Amino acid sequence: MRTIDDIDARIVFAVLLGLSLCPVLLTPIPAMVDYPNHLARMYLIARDGTPDANPFYQIVWALYPNLAMDLIIPQIARAIGVEQAARLFLLVSQVLIVSGAMAIERVVKGRVQIAGFVALMFLYCLPFAWGFLNFEFALGVALWGVAAMLRVQERGWLTRFGVNLFFVVALFAAHFFALGIYGATLGFYELWRAWSRKAVAQAALRLALLAVPVVAMLAIMQLAGGGVGGEGTSWFFAYKPLWLFRIMSGYSLTVSSACVVLLLGFIYVAAKQGLLKFAPGGLWLAIGFGILYCAMPSRLFDTSFVDFRILAAAALILPAFCTPTLPTARWKLAALACAGVITLANLAVVGFVWRSYRADYAAMIRSFGKIERGSSVLTGDSGPGDDPPFHDLTEYPIYYAPTLAAHYANAFVPGLFTAAGKQPVRVGPIAERLAIPYGGPVPVAILAGIAAGKTGAGVPAYIKSWPQDYDYLYVLGPRIPNPMPDLLEELDRAVRFTLYRIRRKSS
Repeated sequence: MRTIDDIDARIVFAVLLGLSLCPVLLTPIPAMVDYPNHLARMYLIARDGTPDANPFYQIVWALYPNLAMDLIIPQIARAIGVEQAARLFLLVSQVLIVSGAMAIERVVKGRVQIAGFVALMFLYCLPFAWGFLNFEFALGVALWGVAAMLRVQERGWLTRFGVNLFFVVALFAAHFFALGIYGATLGFYELWRAWSRKAVAQAALRLALLAVPVVAMLAIMQLAGGGVGGEGTSWFFAYKPLWLFRIMSGYSLTVSSACVVLLLGFIYVAAKQGLLKFAPGGLWLAIGFGILYCAMPSRLFDTSFVDFRILAAAALILPAFCTPTLPTARWKLAALACAGVITLANLAVVGFVWRSYRADYAAMIRSFGKIERGSSVLTGDSGPGDDPPFHDLTEYPIYYAPTLAAHYANAFVPGLFTAAGKQPVRVGPIAERLAIPYGGPVPVAILAGIAAGKTGAGVPAYIKSWPQDYDYLYVLGPRIPNPMPDLLEELDRAVRFTLYRIRRKSS
C-alpha cells in the first residue's frame, strides 16, 4: 500500500467502499438514533405551505448555522420524495467524507496513500452512526475546503480570500462545528508555517484573512436574529480517555474497543519500525487536535458529543499528514488486512443493527394508520428510563421513530427536534405549552404516577397532565403488560413498541 495506485490496494479499496455504501443504498430508513427525527422534520418542511401541512408546527427560517439538510433535502424531495432525498443526502455525505479525506492527502503528498482506507474505517463511527447528518455532510465539505485552501496556499491573497469565503459561507449555513474544525485545521497549519518559516507577521495576516469572513457571518447572524444552538455546557473530563475507545462504533463498545486497539497496535509497531512518520505540519496538527479534544466540552451550545466530533475529524485529517513506508509485501498485506478487518467489523455491526430494525420501523409506520389525524402522541419507555448500557447502544434507534407520526398522522409529537438556533421547525400556538426542543421517551412508571395524581414539583410541564393532553401513547422497549389498563387501550404492538389509545382522561 505504498499508494492507492497499486493495483492490489485499489481493488481492496474499491471493494470496501462499495460494501460501505451498501447499508444506505439498501435500507429504507437507516437505524441511526437521530435519523427518524430528522426525517420527520424534512417531511414537515417539504409540506409547509400546502393544504396537508401539519397544524401543530410552523416553519420559521433564520440564519442558523445548522441547516444543511433543511435547505437541501426538501428541494431534492420535489423530484424524488423525502425518504429517497434523505438517503441520497446521507449517501452524498459519506462520499464527501471519503473523497474529502483523500483530497487533502493528495494535496499534501501529491498522491493518495492511506486517507481513503482510514475514512472507510471511520465511516460509521459514533457521530455518523448516530445520525448527526448536518455535521457529517458539513464535515465532508470542510475536508474539501481544507484541501482547496492547502492547494491555493501559495497563491495571491485575493484567490485565498475568495476560496475561503466560499467555504466559510457554505459551512456556516451547513454546521457551525464543522466550520470550527475547518478553521482549526487551517489555523494549526498556519501556526506550523509561521514557526518553520519564522514569518510571524505574515502568519498573522494569513490568519486574519481566514477569520474575516467568519466574523462577518457572525455579525450578519446577530443582525438577522439568528443564533447558535442553546444553553448547556458539560465537559465530562473523566470520560475523555474512554471516549477514545468508544469512537469507532456507534453501537458496540466491544467492537469499537477491539478496532481501536488493533489500529493503535498497528500504528505503534509501524512507528517503532520507522515505517510511519509525520509529514511536514503533521505533528502540529496532531498536538493541536489533542489540545482541542481535551479542552472541548462534551456538550456545547446544547449540542452533545462535541468532543467525539473532534476525534472523528482528526481521524479523517491526520492521515493526510502521515507518511507510511511499507517496504515489503508482508507489510503491505498487514496494512490492507488491518484496514479490511476494521471496516468489515464495523459494517457487520451496522448491517446487523439496521436489518434488525427494518421490521420495527415498518410496523411503526403501519401503526400510524391507527392514529386519528391531528392527534397528539406521547412516547414512553417500558424500562426505568436509564440510558441503555454503555457497551450496547442498539436500542437507541427506536427512541425517535414515533416522531414520524408528525408526518404520517399529522400529529403533535413533543420529542420532535424544534430547538431554536438549530432547526427551523417550531411548535405553533395550538400546542406551544407542550413544546420541548428535545425529549426522549418518559418512563412508564413516571407516567403511571402522574395518572394516579402523584405530580411532583420536578415533573416537566409537557407531561404534568398527560392523560388530558395526549390522545395516544407509544411505549418503547421490551414488552410489558398494560401498565394502566383503566386508562390505556392497546391498539398495536411489535417487538420494540406498543401503541395505546388513551381512552379515559382522568381529571
